[in-house]
Amino acid sequence: MNRIVAVATFVPTLVLASLSVAAQTQSREQIFKELETKRAEIAALEKKVLAPSDADRDANAEFLSESNTGLIRLLPRETYGSGDKRSLTISGNGAFYSFASSTYEPKRGYDIQLSQGTLSVGFAGMDYGMILNVGDIPLHELTPDNLAVRALFEYAPATKEEDARKTHRTLWQGLEVAGFTFKNRVPAKVSNTYLLRSMLYDDSDAAIAFRITRQDTDGSLILIYKVLKTFPAPKAERTKIAEN
Repeated sequence: MNRIVAVATFVPTLVLASLSVAAQTQSREQIFKELETKRAEIAALEKKVLAPSDADRDANAEFLSESNTGLIRLLPRETYGSGDKRSLTISGNGAFYSFASSTYEPKRGYDIQLSQGTLSVGFAGMDYGMILNVGDIPLHELTPDNLAVRALFEYAPATKEEDARKTHRTLWQGLEVAGFTFKNRVPAKVSNTYLLRSMLYDDSDAAIAFRITRQDTDGSLILIYKVLKTFPAPKAERTKIAEN
């Protein structure tokens, strides 16, 4: 009996010792390759987390067959934020998106964010943007002849840093453009359509129309969108810092 116990104890000890030796003899190059493999696996899983359902794609197939259109999921920042056990490895944790770059991880900046049931635009430096909720109307009605679309198209970005920053602050309360009040953040409402203009200095400037088609059980939103128009990347005269 004592011999059986001794053997039973020895076997797992031998296995653990073998694993320890293997770990110690694993080269740094092998470790980095393993990390690369794990990152690829995580990236594939995160892609599934962010993907709208097949039903979403089927329901909007006709719209998505048009040029400059897309379908995305925005995750609520408060649920999937940095440090949370469900946070993602991608920058912004799926709460931000760049329509200009068609990615959750743009090199320069974002065009939209979902947080606490609010959609917002304009996040860094003097970059800013504006959003308008136009109500429950189909996206195909937002043509260049639409007055709100025309206002968005005709708006000219600030050409001085101080003016850009001032406009950013003004948009918290609302900025009147051709009779429409645009803001930099609005409540997110399912079955509502929005107009957005995002201006990232030295990088991109785009006018977007999007519609929230549904909200998922985790609070994430499914959006269909169309890039209505792109403009030359805005430039601005930088504010000079006074020398002592």
